[in-house]
Amino acid sequence: MNKSSDTKPISFAALGRQLFSPLARYLISKCQKIYFRAVESAGHHKRDILVARVESARDSLEEAKEQFQSALDKFSALTYFQGGELEDMYRQLKVEFDYSKAKALAVKDRIAAVQDVAEALFAEWEEELEQYTNRSLRSSSRQKLKLTQQHYGQLISAMRRAEGKIEPVLRVFQDQVLFLKHNLNAKAITSLEHELVAMTVGVAGLISAMERSINRANDFMHSLNGQKALPSS
Repeated sequence: MNKSSDTKPISFAALGRQLFSPLARYLISKCQKIYFRAVESAGHHKRDILVARVESARDSLEEAKEQFQSALDKFSALTYFQGGELEDMYRQLKVEFDYSKAKALAVKDRIAAVQDVAEALFAEWEEELEQYTNRSLRSSSRQKLKLTQQHYGQLISAMRRAEGKIEPVLRVFQDQVLFLKHNLNAKAITSLEHELVAMTVGVAGLISAMERSINRANDFMHSLNGQKALPSS
């Protein structure tokens, strides 16, 4: 066997990502700016958009929490399987896994959307501090900015921690679904029984992290809605 056969083929998809990712980021950034200008021209400020997106992310986390608990319940029920069509049970678990994966993607997208508008809001707020001629007002606005950034930092950290716990749980779910697909017999159920404790612990940790991020989201929205004046000048 020659050396060329040992060489990994070039991934044109990966190469494309390396070449075009800066361009993609630039285009996304331009599109976001156009979107924000259009929305703001309709009377909706970035702060309003941020509150709406945090609310959407919170709701997505709530839905994902319920879905992962539902999936765990279905996996647990299989360990009490006493007879019948294992193929039907497999299809049910596959549906639960697919739903869980879809909810996970929604969580990821909505957290990213929160981060996009928050960064745009803080950048704008920082720039507009220089437009003040009244030092007292500038100082007050700067303090509000720092406090909002602090609250946001706690929120996004909690959301990212919750997001980070999703993938390990999904991998375990996927392994069990795949194993059951090719082993529709008692062996598959025995395997699931052995993994159930780890699955339960993983889902419990995930749900706990999601609940903390949901609480952070509620606190953050309350703090923003409590600001009577817009941060911009």
